[in-house]
Amino acid sequence: MMRKKNGFLVVAMAVCLIAAAGALLASNMGFKLNYQLTGPGAPNGSGRNTLSLPYFRQSNVDNAQQLMIDIGNGAVTSVGIVSRYNEGTDLFTGYTGRMGAGSPYPLVGGESYLIAMNSTVNYIVVGAHDPSWVTSLDGPGAPGSGRNFYAPPYNITAANAQQIMSDIGGGAITAVGIVSRYNKSTDLFAGYTGRMGAGSPYPLLPGEGYLVAMNSTVPYIASHY
Repeated sequence: MMRKKNGFLVVAMAVCLIAAAGALLASNMGFKLNYQLTGPGAPNGSGRNTLSLPYFRQSNVDNAQQLMIDIGNGAVTSVGIVSRYNEGTDLFTGYTGRMGAGSPYPLVGGESYLIAMNSTVNYIVVGAHDPSWVTSLDGPGAPGSGRNFYAPPYNITAANAQQIMSDIGGGAITAVGIVSRYNKSTDLFAGYTGRMGAGSPYPLLPGEGYLVAMNSTVPYIASHY
């Protein structure tokens, strides 16, 4: 079975397929994605990018430092900082991989990361989906304002911001306040509320992470191919 999703070819088969440059081929066993992490300069002023990883990652990519090394093909010099969202403080906290940086934090399925690049890298992401993985999208007070930096699975059935809001809410969008994507040219998150007058929902892209502001806590397993 083959599907076209957001310009990427999604293939459901019993084998793992490899991707051509710039395309994603998926199966019920694995993924391989060519994902561009752009460095400073037009159109990406600061060099920040969001990155969502498969829930089953390739071996030896288990923490922030290992991710930096994997992106840099053995070195950390192409990556400035890898940040995760701290729900308790509503701030991003980063790891640089340099001397004195402390212990690298572990990578977690369903969690997206904000990557500040020193130079542009076409990053080959390899992994597989875990269909049983539950991501807790926490509402206000559990423990912060209700923002979660969510990493959708690559084979999610939702194709745009409104559809993922509906999927999270079990058919309704009331559980979700806003779903925001990172705009590289402005270095800001831009949101979609799904309410009347919200405009057209933006498409979801494999490898991209989203800041999801929840109105209530939902244990979420994404609908997927």
